[in-house]
Amino acid sequence: MAFLKFEDIDKSFGKNNVISKFNLEVEKGKFLVLLGPSGCGKSTLLRMIAGLEKIDNGKILLENNLLNDLLPSKRQIAMVFQSYALYPHMNVFQNISFGLKTEQISKNEIREKVIEAAKILKIEELLDRRPKELSGGQRQRVAIGRAITRNPKLFLFDEPLSNLDAALRSEMRVEISKLHKKLKSNIVYVTHDQIEAMTLADKIVIMNKGNIEQFGSPDDIYNKPNNIFVAEFIGNPKMNIFKVKSEDIINKDTFKFLNNQIKFENLNFRNGLYVGIRPEDISLENQDELSVEVNIDLIENLGSEKIIYSHFNNTEIRIKTAKNIKSKNITIYFQKNKIYLFDNNKNRLISR
Repeated sequence: MAFLKFEDIDKSFGKNNVISKFNLEVEKGKFLVLLGPSGCGKSTLLRMIAGLEKIDNGKILLENNLLNDLLPSKRQIAMVFQSYALYPHMNVFQNISFGLKTEQISKNEIREKVIEAAKILKIEELLDRRPKELSGGQRQRVAIGRAITRNPKLFLFDEPLSNLDAALRSEMRVEISKLHKKLKSNIVYVTHDQIEAMTLADKIVIMNKGNIEQFGSPDDIYNKPNNIFVAEFIGNPKMNIFKVKSEDIINKDTFKFLNNQIKFENLNFRNGLYVGIRPEDISLENQDELSVEVNIDLIENLGSEKIIYSHFNNTEIRIKTAKNIKSKNITIYFQKNKIYLFDNNKNRLISR
């Protein structure tokens, strides 16, 4: 039995359809990330789980219990918002304990729950401070602490790290991942940041225009993208995609690509073809297989690695390398088994 289940979920705002026939089952204890561009419907879906947005059609079930008409307070769900939503006139202890005061439990039990949450999040020394005295990362920990004390069946995170700087985002990703392993609870996490998705998730849902483009583990989605949308969305820099011209399709299973003739048996390229190759799968070292000379337009120095922006026949090629480059013209090498092929409808034909 699925822990969390979506059945034919539809949601529109006026004539704008945001979610369309959304179906998904999530196992108990999993960290699920909803990933996609702005406007794809991921935050709307999260708000429907929480009961903050009405479901037009379909069902959402938590442990086989229908959530559709339950009040948010009755769903045993805790939500952590992007904006922290802390009360400025209350200290950290009061903010964390605020939701507990409506549950008619003793002051001693409230204190025990707050102290336990503070220890988990390493903010025990901050309990007497007001929100204005906290950093962004500390405020986010307080917001998470407030959710933990409610002991929910399900945690919802709506882009909780987007207001933090890069260093704090990295730190908080680690803390949230540790929290999930410690609590062994289900988390549904919304983000448009693929690094967050890849580092945090057990399972990722790639969403686009209210639909599921792909559902799977981070490794499966990275290594076996269903289509060009997923292939380009996951990976930094994004995958190089090349449209093979009709005159470069030699026969049903052979084509010309970057001055190389490449053959894949048991495939038919007559209806059109796209070729994909990730920047990290292009090498500057001779591999005695496929190669082409290219011109360098720009080198982005990231310290431990470089991103080379180059071109061949007016087509941009991105290359990720650790090597120092001084020449303006280089030879790049790639292997046939690192190539992804997509059909004319941009769906994957084959990958390594």
